[in-house]
Amino acid sequence: LPGPGVFRLLVAAFLLPLGAWLCWRTLHPARMRPDAAEPSARVLAALALTVGVVGGIYGIGGGSLLGPILAARGMPMARIAPATLAATFTTSIAGAAAYAVLALASPGPVAPDWWLGLACGFGGLIGGYLGARLQPHLPETALRLLLGTLAAALGTVYAAQALS
Repeated sequence: LPGPGVFRLLVAAFLLPLGAWLCWRTLHPARMRPDAAEPSARVLAALALTVGVVGGIYGIGGGSLLGPILAARGMPMARIAPATLAATFTTSIAGAAAYAVLALASPGPVAPDWWLGLACGFGGLIGGYLGARLQPHLPETALRLLLGTLAAALGTVYAAQALS
């Protein structure tokens, strides 16, 4: 992309409506058949592949995109959290490895900042542990609204940064 402003606009254009959709679907659930709430294995695989590619290209964890989509589709949060953490971990490792290889052959600063990455990874481990311990004690509706609100708020922040 031509610069960080365009990147921020693209992320905002994705996260803001996704967060709003998740909040809307949580407050006004669609009347669906019980077996229609979860996407099929084929749809999940295609969605995960797409999220992985997009996350890898833009250097963001795929779980930050996959989580709100799956939550809005009706999957239980107890199943979404481990899947999105695995997606984020996998895309992060693949992205760091790709940039490390690129740094060997490319002029300019493309190598990962390993200390920052390790600090973020350690924070993610702590957050993942705490989330796994707290999730069974929190209501599903509150978790869905929190995820939707965070996605919409982050999209709003990205849009404000891009437009300023």
